[in-house]
Amino acid sequence: MSNYYFAIVGATDNPIYETEIIPSSRSSAFIDSNRQRDDHKHLNQFIIHAALDVVEEYQWNTQAMYLKSIDRFNEFYVSCFVTAGNVKFMLLHDQKSEDSIKQFFTEIYELYIKILMNPFYEKNAVIPNASFDNRVKLVARRFL
Repeated sequence: MSNYYFAIVGATDNPIYETEIIPSSRSSAFIDSNRQRDDHKHLNQFIIHAALDVVEEYQWNTQAMYLKSIDRFNEFYVSCFVTAGNVKFMLLHDQKSEDSIKQFFTEIYELYIKILMNPFYEKNAVIPNASFDNRVKLVARRFL
């Protein structure tokens, strides 16, 4: 079974959005204590944060927005997509499927652009929008 952790990191390396994506087949059968889930969440945040240095090295050596799998920690891979505004979409996953991850990032980029077009949203601010969260999970269900 695949596990996914998705984070949007702002241009100043501040977390804008994060979510853990659990496949629907596991969400009903998978019951975990709050402490274990919290420790797992902190480990995911640590892995993503550690990969930011690698992202900065890669982003200046290529013109592509999708940087593919840029880092690895044990059985986890970190894939990244960098926007023109230096906002990083980072996905921590345990299976490699480059095409579906690229499509996922492209769809999320379109959703992020719609958030940016909102006149009440400040750049690099946290995205507390429940609709955005639901759409991200819907896109994840479709592509991941």
